[in-house]
Amino acid sequence: MSSSSATKASIIGIGQTEFSKDAGRSETQLASEAIVAAVTEAGLQVEDVDGLVSYTIDPVEETELVRSIGIPQIRWSSRVPYGGGGSQGVLLHAAAAVAVGAADVVVVYRAIKARSGARFGRAQVSGRAVSSHSGSTAGQWCSPYGVLTPASWMALNATRYMHLSGATSADFGRAVVQMRSYAATNPNAHFFGHPITLEDHQASRWIAEPCIRLFDCCQETDGAVALVITGPARAAGAAAPVTIAAAGSSGLFEEEIASNHYRPELAFMDGSAALASQLFDASGISRDDVDVAMIYDAFTPILLMQLEGLGFCGFGEAKDFISDGHLGPEGKLPCNTNGGLIGEGYIHGLNLTTEAVRQLRGQSCNQIGEPDTVLVSASRTGVILQRP
Repeated sequence: MSSSSATKASIIGIGQTEFSKDAGRSETQLASEAIVAAVTEAGLQVEDVDGLVSYTIDPVEETELVRSIGIPQIRWSSRVPYGGGGSQGVLLHAAAAVAVGAADVVVVYRAIKARSGARFGRAQVSGRAVSSHSGSTAGQWCSPYGVLTPASWMALNATRYMHLSGATSADFGRAVVQMRSYAATNPNAHFFGHPITLEDHQASRWIAEPCIRLFDCCQETDGAVALVITGPARAAGAAAPVTIAAAGSSGLFEEEIASNHYRPELAFMDGSAALASQLFDASGISRDDVDVAMIYDAFTPILLMQLEGLGFCGFGEAKDFISDGHLGPEGKLPCNTNGGLIGEGYIHGLNLTTEAVRQLRGQSCNQIGEPDTVLVSASRTGVILQRP
């Protein structure tokens, strides 16, 4: 599967619930709240919505949402496969629907109770915590050997990456310190008011030695995020539109949903390299044009590997790029300014997209000047967003 799109679609509204450890309400309620907030911010009515896009693992069915928030008619609905690596695919689906006239106002959403409900990080042989993966080829091969959780899946790739690149746990920790610094000044973040030092990171317990410590893991979170996507006509009248300048996805031969253990070299994210080729080559936008990046950080090693796969660093150079401070507000590539999934919360990675929109609108709590171009990458799906 390979696709790319230089789109004419725009994001005109964003919405979210609070991010918590116990939402106290259903995923349908969470999704409804985020969608109504996004539609209201866009200056529209629920009656204007005629498209819905989410993920194959989202528990909220479209029919439930139509009934819950009162959408009169849906002309387009679709679901994006993969785990977090597919998080930006919803923007591609929505942009495609708008481009062909299949829908006029498309809402993309993710609702999740990853803390008070079924927890992705909990090891169990059966049940919802691994059900999204247990039926795949990778699940059949991994599960009998105890490789049951996202951390254990990632550990095989990360250990190989450390062996070949020379990266250490301390190198991962430097990235986490920067993410937590951003989170500490973000009132929406789980770790608001709680920056850490490298020593704190190194003292956190091992989840998968030698590559993933507790502080290398994203926050299992309850909450929902929604964005409203539409075409040029409605975007022209919106208060703060953000252009989807490019959107793409890449699923290579023998790539897997999450436990990507079948490609020739586990240490290099060649799916990210293929995605970057689509986003940058197809759009004419260069890496030097990117003012801010939002890079999927379910675990810290994925962040470093994407920096290299996307072409911002050569192989093995991400550790030095980070050590030199380039992810910080004064760096070459300020990254995950909301604190990322590690510092703010895990809403499948879609909360990175809302932060990208805020940066382009000048509304981020950690605003980086006046950026014109923001990249959002989720390993094998991504978008480039720009000011109109």
